[in-house]
Amino acid sequence: MRSSSRTAVWLALVLVGVGSGSARADGPSFDCRKATLPAEKAVCADRQLSAIDALIAKAFRDFKPAFGGDKRKIARALVADRNACKDDVACIVSAQNNALQTYGQTPSWVQDYNVALIGKKALDVAAQGSKNADQPLPSSIGQCASTHIKTLTTRLGDDPLETASPDAGSAATFTNGGSAVSYDREPGLASSKVGDPVIMCLISIPRDCPTDDERGRVYYSVDLTANGTWALPDSEHLCGGA
Repeated sequence: MRSSSRTAVWLALVLVGVGSGSARADGPSFDCRKATLPAEKAVCADRQLSAIDALIAKAFRDFKPAFGGDKRKIARALVADRNACKDDVACIVSAQNNALQTYGQTPSWVQDYNVALIGKKALDVAAQGSKNADQPLPSSIGQCASTHIKTLTTRLGDDPLETASPDAGSAATFTNGGSAVSYDREPGLASSKVGDPVIMCLISIPRDCPTDDERGRVYYSVDLTANGTWALPDSEHLCGGA
């Protein structure tokens, strides 16, 4: 796998910027003396995770579910996503960012931090395994898996992406059953080819949704041949959409 020095520099700058910026906080929203779960202990031990947790608690106070659901039930699902990460920091940040997105308040630095950490995790996963392997589609936040590009088309699947007009959008399917779609011409997908090995990491599971509507899961992906990246949902519409 080829690595881009420009990508490495960008990753370092994001991490340094987050470490010195608005992430500072005295602690998370809960009492660290009572922390028992690995994820709780990881949040308490990390200044950035503590700061994000405090933001989540603040955002929750003004949160009103879009589809009349129980806000506390939604919050419990989001906390369960975080706790399932155990001490995996990249996973925890993805779960935290997903919570802030659910509550409608996501600072740009949190999103940048999420992409930086999950991007590094994806490359670590690629380095540890064979890019020729095909693994099941990730089902929990922070989980990554290797797969291959099966198709590359316009958003509606009418034409090959390579020769389509820029306003036709982008779409891809993968050999593990995953998919990605965008109303724009996604640069990462446009630089890819059918058959390219890809690492996919699930970074968002919509929790404020109508019953049984699971559309809109977002996967961060890295093409291991072209070095393109993208973070796209698995459907044209998020849950509750048209």
